[in-house]
Amino acid sequence: MRDALAKLGSDANKINPLVPVDLVIDHSVQVDVARSSNALQSNMELEFTRNRERFGFLKWGSTAFQNMLVVPPGSGIVHQVNLEYLGRVVFNTDGIMYPDSVVGTDSHTTMIDGLGVAGWGVGGIEAEATMLGQPMSMVLPGVVGFKLTGKLRNGVTATDLVLTVTQMLRKHGVVGKFVEFHGEGMGKLSLADRATIANMSPEYGATMGFFPVDHVTLDYLRLTGRSDETVLFDSQNKHELCVYVKTVSMIEAYLRANNMFVDYNEPQLERVYSSYLALDLDEVEPCISGPKRPHDRVTLKDMKSDWHACLDNKVGFKVKPWVKTSLAPGSGVVTKYLLKSGLQEYFNKQGFHLVGYGCTTCIGNSGELHESVSAAITENDVVAAAVLSGNRNFEGRVHPLTRANYLASPPLVVAYALAGTVDIDFEKEPIGVGKDGKEVFFRDIWPTTEEIAEVVQSSVLPDMFKSTYEAITKGNPMWNQLPVPEASLYSWDSNSTYIHEPPYFKDMTMSPPGPHAVKNAYCLLNFGDSITTDHISPAGSIHRDSPAAKYLLERGVDRKDFNSYGSRRGNDEVMARGTFANIRIVNKFLGGEVGPKTIHVPTGEKLSVFDAATKYKSEGHDTIILAGAEYGSGSSRDWAAKGPMLLGVKAVISKSFERIHRSNLVGMGIIPLCFKASEDADSLGLTGHERYTINLPTDVSEIRPGQDVTITTDNDKSFTCILRFDTEVELAYYNHGGILPYVIRNMAAAQN
Repeated sequence: MRDALAKLGSDANKINPLVPVDLVIDHSVQVDVARSSNALQSNMELEFTRNRERFGFLKWGSTAFQNMLVVPPGSGIVHQVNLEYLGRVVFNTDGIMYPDSVVGTDSHTTMIDGLGVAGWGVGGIEAEATMLGQPMSMVLPGVVGFKLTGKLRNGVTATDLVLTVTQMLRKHGVVGKFVEFHGEGMGKLSLADRATIANMSPEYGATMGFFPVDHVTLDYLRLTGRSDETVLFDSQNKHELCVYVKTVSMIEAYLRANNMFVDYNEPQLERVYSSYLALDLDEVEPCISGPKRPHDRVTLKDMKSDWHACLDNKVGFKVKPWVKTSLAPGSGVVTKYLLKSGLQEYFNKQGFHLVGYGCTTCIGNSGELHESVSAAITENDVVAAAVLSGNRNFEGRVHPLTRANYLASPPLVVAYALAGTVDIDFEKEPIGVGKDGKEVFFRDIWPTTEEIAEVVQSSVLPDMFKSTYEAITKGNPMWNQLPVPEASLYSWDSNSTYIHEPPYFKDMTMSPPGPHAVKNAYCLLNFGDSITTDHISPAGSIHRDSPAAKYLLERGVDRKDFNSYGSRRGNDEVMARGTFANIRIVNKFLGGEVGPKTIHVPTGEKLSVFDAATKYKSEGHDTIILAGAEYGSGSSRDWAAKGPMLLGVKAVISKSFERIHRSNLVGMGIIPLCFKASEDADSLGLTGHERYTINLPTDVSEIRPGQDVTITTDNDKSFTCILRFDTEVELAYYNHGGILPYVIRNMAAAQN
């Protein structure tokens, strides 16, 4: 953006965050080394070796831009760091107090809602515009009231609760809505439990799952060392970013004065919501979720039968168990209280050594399986399973070879690791045999709620948080040794396979391009329901036979150095080739065949999606995508919109969109359209082999948010869709070819 502004004859330094920005580098660590006492150091060294160029670019940004705090790699996961350190609850800026709020470039930003901070995920594209002062526009959401009563029973965890809540809310339908939890049962949930429920907002589809501030929130602020005045200080730019309110009591006084504090000792007013749900916490059962979606809840007692149902009862095979174990905490504080409690010693004995601080399994960085295990799975078509205490189990995410992936609480992960299989009924079958020769059952090792509370009370201490976060911006030796060029513009290296100047602003002028005509476009892909951003966006490992692998090999990169798509997200050439490259993607063109291929309609050739898109572009043809319901559910990945734009996709026609992905498509200038109610591609007789013309006015002033649009095909079909530009502001973005060109032109015009 700075380069683009400079080319338009304006001051490039105007591209600078206008609001406080916190950047936590947490998605690049991989579990290469596990079950080893030196796993943490080894994985960090490999992380820095692989990502040296990328980290250098990010460190340059930490000095080139103002008003931005960069938390170096190896510090933890952004959402936990936000919860334990960055979240303010109440701001005090120059004597003016106001409630804290945040938007983040990851959909699980919602974890902060558990602290009473209003926050949700937006696309990276939208966030970049917000950093530069562009207001966020959205349709006023409905608010679902979720009343909690009672108390969780012994042996029931926050994960069991959140999977139950997720299933209820998905069934209720909360896409694009706010969920607010209330009721006396809320007071029985710890802050960590609330954060777990709030974290899963994307999985149940809500914009956020909010917990108002009460005594539990205040106790957590004291526990995490926020009692005294704390200054967030950027050591690179030598200036204060913000100051916390002096004391927790002042936060309480401010919120009480504004009727924003929940006191269970006072009469509770009946709240008015758009719709209502209720749950008695006492009725929650131990459960897990899978094998492919977070809202497919399975009670623990039904897991064995559900597992066999997943296999279609075709096999009762037995494979020699091989479990890859890893522990990647969300912050350094976790290590301190695991050591204090004595738990880490026993985790190590079971192979759960500390492997790194950051998103590993959730982002597809769980590392490779042993070669013999991989070979056994592939050669024998084994249905391998993974059990993880994360929030992402979409297809192909955890590892390409684990087809069944279950979300579970951390202690359940350990239990399944001990069992070595998911093909077990914990109520009836033993996990194993003890040294005394006696069978050991699940109930024998499961702690009571009181035992857990006692360990937390004695082992999770305020000083742990204070000492960890006092030094968090100081980095580590590997980060600190990275050289940083002193320049306001970045010097692009044309040979780099990590950082590449993207083409978004190529040949950009001050005049907006206006609405683009979509005439006689071919269908690139024809999808059914529940295509997630994991299917669309490049994620996880780079498959050895993929277009991205071919690109890297041609540039002298060895297979062992491919790294992950997440680590190469700064190179558009790699990411465009990885778009729609998920090995579990199902495209109707292929008649049931699973994989990242499609049909080039004019010739009938079966090609990789990237090669087909490139062929269409070289022939001068636009492309569109047909899809079913919930298109783009999952993480708030801006590459799920950037990638299709680079492939030449001009429009997506679906039954419905997930909120963030629709916004991202608009941000990249792609037209989102929805079929009319009760209609879809199948009911309209569309096969995807047709050519599509979208009859939109060429003058943006004649286009209205939500208007009906007629689409015609070359075989004389005609149908009406709803234009999903939801606000006038989004129409302005579309007129400019996307949100970022809109911002750049406005900034250049204001300066000139």
